[in-house]
Amino acid sequence: MSTSPHHVKDESLAAQGALRIEWADMQMPVLASIRQRFATEQPLKGARVGACLHVTSETANLMRTLKAGGADIVLCASNPLSTQDDVAAALVKEYGVRTYAIKGEDDATYYDHINACVDHRPHITMDDGADVIGVLHAERPDMASDIIGGTEETTTGVIRLKALEAEGGLMFPVMAVNDANTKHMFDNRYGTGQSTLDGVIRATNILIAGTVVCVAGYGWCGRGLAMRLKGHGADVVVLEVDPLRALEAVMDGFRVMTVAEAAKVARLFITATGDIHVLRKEHFEAMQDGAIVCNTGHFNVEIDIPALEALAVKRRTIREYVEEFTLADGRRIYLLAEGRLVNLSAAEGHPASVMDMSFANQALSAEYLVGHHAELQKKVYVVPAEIDAEIARLKLATMKVAIDTLTAEQAAYLASWNQGT
Repeated sequence: MSTSPHHVKDESLAAQGALRIEWADMQMPVLASIRQRFATEQPLKGARVGACLHVTSETANLMRTLKAGGADIVLCASNPLSTQDDVAAALVKEYGVRTYAIKGEDDATYYDHINACVDHRPHITMDDGADVIGVLHAERPDMASDIIGGTEETTTGVIRLKALEAEGGLMFPVMAVNDANTKHMFDNRYGTGQSTLDGVIRATNILIAGTVVCVAGYGWCGRGLAMRLKGHGADVVVLEVDPLRALEAVMDGFRVMTVAEAAKVARLFITATGDIHVLRKEHFEAMQDGAIVCNTGHFNVEIDIPALEALAVKRRTIREYVEEFTLADGRRIYLLAEGRLVNLSAAEGHPASVMDMSFANQALSAEYLVGHHAELQKKVYVVPAEIDAEIARLKLATMKVAIDTLTAEQAAYLASWNQGT
């Protein structure tokens, strides 16, 4: 695969994809300002980047920014169903980015594409779920010698990388882009909340108002999703294993239950935990006829799909992205988007305006790695606070929002200890 300069579905879709990229770019002013600076300063000149991200119009604008900064890029998909084929074609034909991504690609092709990314011998890896780093560490450690560092976009990926670090196996430093405040507080909450609801509605066209909806997980993604569902009139039930998050959900006005309790009352189930088998055989057996299950976590393991398949006596695709499983007693359970990220599989993913901040973090973290890799250890690092603050400042400026600054007296007061009552 790596001997081919690219692998996309249909290059004739490039013009359509370019329009989609242009539309997204108009809503990504922070990234555009970084791209303008990068074009002048060339901070990534000569750096090979191996990026494994969702191939969407927003990602295309990140690739344009990295290329403007001098990077030599190979891009592959981080999920078999999230690729926008017209965008992939435009990246190849209009922007000269080597891209390996086809919506609906099988597992073998998916990993062929990741290996094409690894074969680029990147200096910087850029992951959305840690699959490139996973392949490098598990199968191709000999290819890691040129790597100065990596970036990781997702909660799931950061969890994997911290586990690798704890085992002493991480071979280079990684910037946890997901943990930047201007990423997870906005992308995970507002982006996931809106785009997941969008994916569910596009796939099913069900009425959310009045529906009992179970949200598994009350991290930043789950919070945002519960908030959006409540706004649409849903009766939201939250599942949690963390007592503090569960308490927060209760205080936010949601019912909190065990999975076993929720399985009996909810019609729609959405997992957002990053963990395996949240919905299992015993839960499917308790669900009502017509229950809908889907996932907005990174990997398609949160729903135990093999268990659902084993319970079914019949299955069929009833509409695009909706598969019906009929159980022995006649009850039907509907699985959306093969259990993959429903917001990217059945919809278009996060709005461009929120990805503006996430991808600004990616671009500036890559620049940071080029300038500071010699002083970094083989650890997972939080994005420096100054980068976070600069992205927030730029975003506010593009929104025409002005804020105050501390007076000298106020700054001195906050820095003192002896000015009490």
